[in-house]
Amino acid sequence: MPGNSQRKGAVRKKGKTTPAGSGGRVRRGLEGKGPTPRAEDRPYHKAYRKRGPNEAGKTTGAKPKGRASSRASAGGTATAGADWVIGRNPVLEALQAGLPIRRAYVADGVERDDRLRDILTFAAEHGIPLLQATRPELDRLTGGGVHQGVALQLPAFEYADAEDVLADALDAPEGGLVVACDSITDPRNLGAIIRSAAAFGAHGVIIPERRSAQMTAAAWKTSAGAAARVPVARVTNLNRTLKAYADAGFTVVGLAGEAETDIAGFPGIDGPVLLVVGSEGEGLARLVRENCDVLVTIPIQSAVESLNASVATAIALYEVSRSRA
Repeated sequence: MPGNSQRKGAVRKKGKTTPAGSGGRVRRGLEGKGPTPRAEDRPYHKAYRKRGPNEAGKTTGAKPKGRASSRASAGGTATAGADWVIGRNPVLEALQAGLPIRRAYVADGVERDDRLRDILTFAAEHGIPLLQATRPELDRLTGGGVHQGVALQLPAFEYADAEDVLADALDAPEGGLVVACDSITDPRNLGAIIRSAAAFGAHGVIIPERRSAQMTAAAWKTSAGAAARVPVARVTNLNRTLKAYADAGFTVVGLAGEAETDIAGFPGIDGPVLLVVGSEGEGLARLVRENCDVLVTIPIQSAVESLNASVATAIALYEVSRSRA
């Protein structure tokens, strides 16, 4: 109605009252949650992380420390972290892809089928020990996930140093080639980018610590084992890293759909190149664009708005490799 300042759809708040017959909610709210756990018993506290794995497991029953290890929820049930692969199909695919294995579990008395027999055969042929666990134990380790009686835990990924990647790329006789990822949040995209980097001879991949996918089990699997051959460096400030590479003589090239320069012939393609790729939806961040020496595009049909980030990276790497050949 004209003159009515109340926003449409808003609900007028009423005075706060205690409902009759609350079932004891008010009383329970005053009882508290018990004593605060010791610092060394809280997985997110630095005192917990300083303990050795044996001591940690002795006190709380928690798994040994890992970068993305399972953590206890408020109810005390572990949740499967990013370093777990569970389920028969995913486990077999992870084994065949050559993912590094920290521990492999199989549940006691699990029903056997062709998939499980393939897993057992692969493990036996490649000397991978399978630890036996009861179903309740495996449920706890995987946070109640649908593990189908088998699960893998990957070790914490060892990231390379961006300066070491730079030095190795500069020493390469064919011209250095490094890929930097800006806001690539899907670990499968990250894994595919690493796989393409290996296929076209890149000397490393750089990812930021924040707002980026990390090297989880999904990224490992999608890379098809390439993450073991191509160094992946994690940096706290991507823009600072771009400047350092530029100062070292790299041409910093950003992929942007609206750019006017074709990927097939940008200036500096014969020398050390740092290829920067952004997310499919947002593209490159403003500061990242400003730190690029040149923005390049991949010509595509106008009916297609954009390419998947990993696909665009593969095409760009191919063009750089082809022009150098």
